[in-house]
Amino acid sequence: MRIALFGPPGAGKGTQAKLLVKREGLTHISTGDIIRNAIRAESALGQEVRGYVEGGQLVPDDVVWKLAKEAINAQGNDNFILDGYPRTVKQAEWMEEYLEGIDRPLHAFVSLVVPDEQLVDRLSKRRIHAETGDTYHLEHKPPPPDVDASLIKQRADDKPEKVRERLSVYKEETQPVESYYREKGMLVEINGEGTFEEVYERIVHQIKERADI
Repeated sequence: MRIALFGPPGAGKGTQAKLLVKREGLTHISTGDIIRNAIRAESALGQEVRGYVEGGQLVPDDVVWKLAKEAINAQGNDNFILDGYPRTVKQAEWMEEYLEGIDRPLHAFVSLVVPDEQLVDRLSKRRIHAETGDTYHLEHKPPPPDVDASLIKQRADDKPEKVRERLSVYKEETQPVESYYREKGMLVEINGEGTFEEVYERIVHQIKERADI
């Protein structure tokens, strides 16, 4: 099973990735983690990436692709979930050329779809413990009564106006990539509303059908 998993902030993408890793035996490949690990390892690519990150610049497409390719190859080019990659059409073209060249094309580009106002509601009710980093939700997972209420904070970018800005940026960045995979017949839009289990079952049903598992 080889998929790219996308979804706007608050869509539950992280939870679904964890479930797919645990239940389907897939490997989670996150470009954010790859970049951080490369910097910590101080590899040649890591040092190159560090220069961009410390300079407040975006890491160029070709450098991100090198890191992603290394991570995919390390998994035997199979049984992986790409998280947040590809983020540009150029990255998608490079990856497709590589995977098709080794007869390991993606089975699907999975996009979780949730109405904007529901995403705003979900994220605006999220809270973080200032010391432990534990995450809570005022409705679905409120902080325990024994936790000091003064330590429960709302992230600045979880405020409704900031969430809407984040959603706007997400759509602007991913729209061209989604269009690319739609034209190739690989875009799978999954209804992200409902319980985690319901969304998970929708994803697995679609992917296993495409992967002929």
